Amino acid sequence: MQIHNIKRNHANKKSRQVGRGSKRGKTSGRGTKGQNARSGHKKRPELRDLIKKLPKLRGRGKNIFKSFQVALVPINLDLIEKHFSAGDVVSPSSLVEKGLAERYKGQAPQVKILGTGEVTKKFSFSECVVSLPAKQKIEKAGGSIK
Repeated sequence: MQIHNIKRNHANKKSRQVGRGSKRGKTSGRGTKGQNARSGHKKRPELRDLIKKLPKLRGRGKNIFKSFQVALVPINLDLIEKHFSAGDVVSPSSLVEKGLAERYKGQAPQVKILGTGEVTKKFSFSECVVSLPAKQKIEKAGGSIK
């Protein structure tokens, strides 16, 4: 056997490398010519330009879905019965003085009176939101709501 008589078991594999990029060939799925066909092409998305023009709500942080509205501080009738005496005026400022509510940004909070508990004393409520069951109990005891 001589060197020129030797044959391969497997034929040479012919690779098709045109357009550079996986198994697409020629234009590599980029179409023909133009900005998009070139390497390093960067087209600004139109939607991004639109988004960048819109004003932002700065400083909203993680809780972007948190409401701007100040929540009412719930206070039950049984607490008022315990801390106030008959004939007292129940208002957000008097509730802060008794320690039943805390100031919000240096001001008295918005308060909602709820109907849990019984009322035996006569109270007058001012500057408070009152629930329907609480209103019925207060009026039954002879109290008033302003």
